[in-house]
Amino acid sequence: MTVAAPAAGITAAIDAIYRQESRRILATLIRLLGDFDLAEEALQDAFAAAVAQWPRDGVPANPRAWLVSAGRFKAIDAIRKRVRHDESLAVVGEDLLAQANDDWTPELEDVVHDRLRLVFTCCHPALAAEGRVALTLREVCGLTTEEIARAFLTAPATIAQRIVRAKKKIRDAGIPYRAPSQEDLPERLPTVLQVVYLVFSEGYSASAGDSVTRADLTREAIRLGRLLVELCPDPEAAGLLALMLLQESRRASRSRPDGELVLLEDQDRSRWNRELIAEGVAIVGSVLARPGLGSYAVQAAIAAEHARAPAAADTNWGRIVSLYDLLSRIEPSPIVELNRAVAVAMRDGPEAGLARIDAILADGVLADYHLAHAARADLCRRAGRAAEALAAYERAHALALQEPERRFLKGRIDALRAVTA
Repeated sequence: MTVAAPAAGITAAIDAIYRQESRRILATLIRLLGDFDLAEEALQDAFAAAVAQWPRDGVPANPRAWLVSAGRFKAIDAIRKRVRHDESLAVVGEDLLAQANDDWTPELEDVVHDRLRLVFTCCHPALAAEGRVALTLREVCGLTTEEIARAFLTAPATIAQRIVRAKKKIRDAGIPYRAPSQEDLPERLPTVLQVVYLVFSEGYSASAGDSVTRADLTREAIRLGRLLVELCPDPEAAGLLALMLLQESRRASRSRPDGELVLLEDQDRSRWNRELIAEGVAIVGSVLARPGLGSYAVQAAIAAEHARAPAAADTNWGRIVSLYDLLSRIEPSPIVELNRAVAVAMRDGPEAGLARIDAILADGVLADYHLAHAARADLCRRAGRAAEALAAYERAHALALQEPERRFLKGRIDALRAVTA
């Protein structure tokens, strides 16, 4: 059964399906075909077939299943032509050609979990750590090599090489496309959690571009987080899910209708999603009662403190500083120290926070991190040190890549220039 639609709307429908479903379809094709490159070709062939057939026949009732089937049979046709000339396709070809005449449709349960299986494949411990992250962000989430490179302050060519090497390793080592056993989960889970949170972070605060957020990425990361919690009752998996839910609850208020950035203290808290907050806070409560706290659980507890405050002035900054103290012991990093410095400033005054931020910047690790300079600029502004604030805002503006952030920083720069003049 197909859904009739005007020809002019078919292209828009295909574009929307590509944006929403292409990575899920790719994950299923990788499972079926057992090869990344072959699956990517099949994905493109399937959408090309849709462009050719749907204006005539209408949009299928189940577009995802149609595209998976089309991609699979396109791959079978391609293998028929190539298998005699490419020995590396022989095994895949034998399996697929044997099934070519099956009355086959994709199983719904398999399709639902394909992206989770793909995450674990991309995060296999046999792969180099940097390759795991790059491959997952590219293949599971559809980020371009340029977007991944910006997120990791790395050249696109370097990211492309990591992805190619990781694919080759999966193929040459015969790494299976499946979720790990319960015995293997402790070894595999940390990298998977890291990747899922990196995906969420890119969606919650895009590294570059015209938008503050990317809802498609945050939704997908939360979906993967829920599947991980179903698969393994690990407190860190639950902590990550809670953290993402609590941060996602604020997404709608992080920018104005015109796309301009809104800081946490200025957000309209009536627009925060109370259902997500309630779910996240409940998970935090259950995780904090369990032994072996990890970094995601503590970060979720910090996010819960913000969510509980009815207004910015009601935030329990003392509690947040204590949680950052705990976080710095569990997972010390310059970013944690930067966030702790801001919390100290909100509790004890801007000068107290500035001393800590100056020490962090003097160390040099965050010298090119725009948010470190933006934090210093804000505290200088609050402390009445206008000239220093202006210089720090200018440095942050020079380093920022996201357009709404750049416009926000430019507004602060202009306001301070007017004051200092």
